[in-house]
Amino acid sequence: MQHQPLSDCKHVHSFGQDTVRPGERRTWIVIGLTIVTMVVEITAGLVYGSMALLADGLHMGSHATALGITAFAYFYARRYAYDRRFSFGTGKVNALGGFTGALLLAGFALVMAVASIDRFFHPVEIVLDSAILVACIGLVVNGVCAFILRHEDHGHDHAHDNHHHHADHNLHSAYLHVLADALTSLLAIFALLGAKYFGLYWMDPAMGVIGAALITRWSWGLLRDTSGVLLDHQASDRRCAKIRHAIEASGHDRVSDLHVWAIGPNLYAAVISVQSDNPQSCEHYRRLVAGDRALAHVTVEVQRR
Repeated sequence: MQHQPLSDCKHVHSFGQDTVRPGERRTWIVIGLTIVTMVVEITAGLVYGSMALLADGLHMGSHATALGITAFAYFYARRYAYDRRFSFGTGKVNALGGFTGALLLAGFALVMAVASIDRFFHPVEIVLDSAILVACIGLVVNGVCAFILRHEDHGHDHAHDNHHHHADHNLHSAYLHVLADALTSLLAIFALLGAKYFGLYWMDPAMGVIGAALITRWSWGLLRDTSGVLLDHQASDRRCAKIRHAIEASGHDRVSDLHVWAIGPNLYAAVISVQSDNPQSCEHYRRLVAGDRALAHVTVEVQRR
């Protein structure tokens, strides 16, 4: 049951967070596929003695947890979209879910690295053919999951915002977890083939270390982007410049102070202080910046010069 806006409120601050986001449905599908594949890979890794395969299975276990956090963040943001305790709605729950997922990604990358290094010194026999087959199945499942979670945030607007504040960080976290799974599956196959045809058994733990390093890099990027949202980083110079230009185009007005920050996926709040020798109403200045549809909440202060 959702909270409804109170009748005495002048306006509400849900900003569309009360609706089911497309990423939520996709996430639940991927959770089911991930759990099934996790069980198969962990079992096969233990039975067939492959560290790369076991690491892949454990990694998928971490991602099942992270995807659960993603799904919960979607639910929580929707459930409390009208809760007045959230001054600007629940949009930042999205970034918090992504930040938590990034921490889990980094933690399990560390576990992978430690376990792989230990396998260098304590090798075990690997049943190569069976391990390769299971790794291939894992790669296919991960590829399907990545396709399901693909989203429009990858690409077209990234050049316009230094910290990608517009993105659905919750969905991006889930996507990175699945992509990391696909990477570890691919590395596992590569390592097992090297061991099978060239006797390079050291490649099995080596691929675990390489995978951990790449996943750590991905998690760092997501931590950087989501922490920027959680700490109210100023929006990109490009977005701020567009707002200034819209206000100052007449020549009578000057923006003396401007704060623009993300409050959710592709949602921004702005506080604009305007000095003018011909002051207009606050609504007039709001209309001037209305072309930026991402500005969900605009506060204007007008002073005579």
